[in-house]
Amino acid sequence: MKRRQFIKAAGVGLAATAVAAPAIAQSSPEIRWRLTSSFPKSLDTIYGAAEAFSKAVAEATDNKFQIQVFAAGEIVPGLQALDAVQNGSVEMCHTAPYYYVGKDPTFAFATAIPFGLNSRQMNAWFYHGGGMDMLNEFFAKYNVISFPAGNTGCQMGGWFRKEIKTPSDLSGLKMRIGGFAGQVIAKLGAVPQQIAAGDIYPALEKGTIDAAEWIGPYDDEKLGFNKVAPFYYYPGWWEGGASLHNMINLAKFRELPKHYQSILTTASAMANVDMQAKYDARNPAAVKRLVQAGAQLRPFSQEIMEACWKAANELYAETSAKNADFKKIFEPYMAYRGDQYLWQQIADFSYDNFMIRQRSRG
Repeated sequence: MKRRQFIKAAGVGLAATAVAAPAIAQSSPEIRWRLTSSFPKSLDTIYGAAEAFSKAVAEATDNKFQIQVFAAGEIVPGLQALDAVQNGSVEMCHTAPYYYVGKDPTFAFATAIPFGLNSRQMNAWFYHGGGMDMLNEFFAKYNVISFPAGNTGCQMGGWFRKEIKTPSDLSGLKMRIGGFAGQVIAKLGAVPQQIAAGDIYPALEKGTIDAAEWIGPYDDEKLGFNKVAPFYYYPGWWEGGASLHNMINLAKFRELPKHYQSILTTASAMANVDMQAKYDARNPAAVKRLVQAGAQLRPFSQEIMEACWKAANELYAETSAKNADFKKIFEPYMAYRGDQYLWQQIADFSYDNFMIRQRSRG
């Protein structure tokens, strides 16, 4: 009797195993997605983040979930990446959400706003300050969900064909500048231009624009801006910690198995850390090379910084008064900024200030 019971139990166990195997296989389907980047392949840091992300997803799923990366212009122009995701032409994009402030200025919070958070503070806000939840509530209106997938760190203020010393020098100046910052400098009489990376150099060379900001030394050197505009200003007060995002069609994301969703978020976080590590590793040598090649480093004057600060705060008040989505994020974001700088003033700033002075002494 016992022998028959054992055989029966064993048979049930084998049957359960036979059922379990295909169930696991079914939960890890083979999926092929397309990702359109807003950046050219020549920029191995910012474009490369999408490639690193795609590779991580493939490796984590034994190549069952593959995401093919396309450079700007291969499917759609770089500044139309979000539109392609919204309408389902592609499943996702890697982009800077502030490119889409024309749709709504609230998009700027996902990348950077003038005099906003630095890169560490941005990550703290995204992951532990409610930032991602607030942003994705907003992004759902555009049929997307978004995850941080790269950061440049604090950017440079850009390349100028002539020196600028006072706010009046900005009047009439045509400048390639991304996101919300263009509206700030417009208050000072400048004429902002939103131009994709690959089109900046010829515009600067031909004099179609008078100045251009991109990211920082490593990328700027690759794009050759120092050959056509000698004055290199800092800091990029409009991008203290510019964040790049993976923006995914919301319906497509919801169709994925839960563990695939988790892999996407984890791989995005890896790309987020890796991109800034690459910039931090490569910018020091690049800025040395640029200066040796004739680039003239210039800090923005205190007068210009103060004028831009005033213009930015005026713009925030105006925008908050007429845009409820913007105001909903702006108020807690600014409170968060205040607390973050209180803390960093005590620790990081004190330490960094001492170390910089020590370096200056040789």
